[in-house]
Amino acid sequence: METQESAFSLMELFKMGGAFMWPLLLFSIAASAISLERVLYLLYHNLRLDDLQRRAEEYIRDGDFAGAQEYLKTLTRRRIGARILLALVRKPELSEHQMEKAVEAEAMTQINALENGFNFLTALGSLSPLTGFLGTVSGMIGAFKSIAEATEVNAQIVANGIYEALITTVFGLIIALIAMIFHSLFTHVVDKFAADVEKTCSELITEIALTHAVKETAPQAEPPQAFLGLPLTASFAPSAEPPPEPPAPPSAETPAYKPVQSDVVPAEPSQAFFAPPAETPAYKPVQSDIVPAEEYT
Repeated sequence: METQESAFSLMELFKMGGAFMWPLLLFSIAASAISLERVLYLLYHNLRLDDLQRRAEEYIRDGDFAGAQEYLKTLTRRRIGARILLALVRKPELSEHQMEKAVEAEAMTQINALENGFNFLTALGSLSPLTGFLGTVSGMIGAFKSIAEATEVNAQIVANGIYEALITTVFGLIIALIAMIFHSLFTHVVDKFAADVEKTCSELITEIALTHAVKETAPQAEPPQAFLGLPLTASFAPSAEPPPEPPAPPSAETPAYKPVQSDVVPAEPSQAFFAPPAETPAYKPVQSDIVPAEEYT
């Protein structure tokens, strides 16, 4: 009995709200459907990334990018993070900037899929209270019209008009409250997932760059050097070519010594060098014209 009375009261409230209760009913159905669909979508798709990052790093350190791709492909149905990381390991030969661009494009696609319907929730959260206020204003207009047409004005006439007018405002605010609550929860989940994706992709790009750097700096095996001037063949099988002949031994006969004729004329000894020394002339006193000082005294 109480259930029938409550249902009857709800239907009566809907009828008393007037024509603006119909758009509010559509808004409530749309908000409920979008919220339920997003809840099921987020529950179906696992948004964890820690286990994917751990396994992907193991494959990257081993240089097994093909194995990483096979592992991530098996999880792309229910793991959105696997789809994003697959775009990262699919072309590891790209530069860091190119890998960032590829991951960014794939991440934006997947995040947009997660945010599908969020704009409708925002719009419903804004339109529902405005529609309720519009119904309230319309009800107030009807209430004042009833007061103007009444011969006797009393509080009951005014109260009934205001009571009917405020019903639309209540329903509009309830719908907006539900829509904004779900929108805030969904936005928080998606923002957290986007932050985890950015952190994970940055660490994996660094890991790939380090793997390439280690491969480039690894010492290459040098070919075997020649031994005693002879080149080493790839195998130890004997060569089909005959061995080189040894050099011929020197002849036993020694040629006779023959003097070498020279056209150079020997220089004659210098006569000045062997000439006897000249005689030393006899000493002759030198006569001087200087008068001694005694002759002047």
